[in-house]
Amino acid sequence: MTIRSLLSTASLALLIGSASVAAQAQIAIGHLADYSGGTSDVGTPYGQAVADTFAWVNKNGGIGGKKLNVDTNDYGYQVPRAIALYKKWSAPDSKVAAIMGWGTADTEALTGFLAQDKIPDISGSYAAALTDPEGTSGKAKPAPYNFFYGPSYSDSLRAMLIWAADDWKAKGKPGKPKFVHMGANHPYPNAPKAAGEAMATELGFEVLPPLVFALTPGDYSAQCLSLKSSGANYAYLGNTAASNISVLKACKAAGADVQFLGNVWGMDENAAKTAGDAADGVIFPLRTAVGWGGDAPGMKTVMEISKMSDPSGKIYRPVHYIAAVCSALYMKEAIEWADKNGGATGENVAKGFHQKKDWVPSGMEGVCNASTWTEKDHRPTTKVDLYRSKVTGSTDGDLNDLMGKGVIKLEKVKTVELPRKPEWLGW
Repeated sequence: MTIRSLLSTASLALLIGSASVAAQAQIAIGHLADYSGGTSDVGTPYGQAVADTFAWVNKNGGIGGKKLNVDTNDYGYQVPRAIALYKKWSAPDSKVAAIMGWGTADTEALTGFLAQDKIPDISGSYAAALTDPEGTSGKAKPAPYNFFYGPSYSDSLRAMLIWAADDWKAKGKPGKPKFVHMGANHPYPNAPKAAGEAMATELGFEVLPPLVFALTPGDYSAQCLSLKSSGANYAYLGNTAASNISVLKACKAAGADVQFLGNVWGMDENAAKTAGDAADGVIFPLRTAVGWGGDAPGMKTVMEISKMSDPSGKIYRPVHYIAAVCSALYMKEAIEWADKNGGATGENVAKGFHQKKDWVPSGMEGVCNASTWTEKDHRPTTKVDLYRSKVTGSTDGDLNDLMGKGVIKLEKVKTVELPRKPEWLGW
């Protein structure tokens, strides 16, 4: 063998070795996003925030000098596509350290696989069924590798019903208030249905038969006429904003005098802009302590992260964007702990979530609400901040301007501290 060929062989070995080191110096993360499906209205800002946050982490050195290799996929809110992607991410030769998930139906479909393969998933679904790591409640299968940031759908609805009961008393209305659950016949809007109806009964509401409307925008005049004739006083909108907007507009046109209670994905600044005065007065929960541009030290971090996809800094980011930044940074810090304690394997990342109490990610002070996950309870918080959407004029124009001028406001009305009842775990 000539000197030249020896050098070529050595160079090739060096290149292969360098590639191997580079591959080892990455941490793989799967990312399910809905940019085109039934929840894309809120999935788009959430997914963008996840992508921006991990890009920002990489820009600032990654985790322990390792880059995050994030495989983002628009799965269109389709469970079979989510399962197909999961099979790729759980394959032994390309197993991810963690997954940033999204919908309720797909998250619940993957729960057993996650536990089997020891892959943590911090989801955009806040279904209470995902909060019982050991399955002790008997209401849901064990979900030891499922996490989310914010109160569960069930606890949010319980809190809104407590507010509604107080509201009814404050108005001095006679008789029992009437409550109705509205939404698609789908795992996501149905997730808090039983818990909400049980709470409403306990608080003295008359619970009416549920009203069904699809997850997509449409003509829901018939549902609004049914709502009006039922005499309902408080109605829970369990869908995402796009279809809720259709209901709000149709019910305003029908003259239905109802106080709407919105799912956490059911109302935001963009929804208020699109629905206009039909969105005025909707009560809904917020997962973060402040909205875009809010007075909090951590807002500086959010603004820096936002510039990963908007260098101009001019795009208004809705509440879902900020909540996703919090979610991604919780995941980042869990991976960080794992990297320092045996390596960034799924099992270690899950352990990382259990290491802190009343935890706020570094640099997010005053933005992310303190959260605690334990090996026996994955309810991160039972504190629910309730807000009211306020619309006081024409909502034509730029959202930044509308928010700046106060045409659209998110007004805090109450914080409900729910007891951490063992019997509420998992439902």
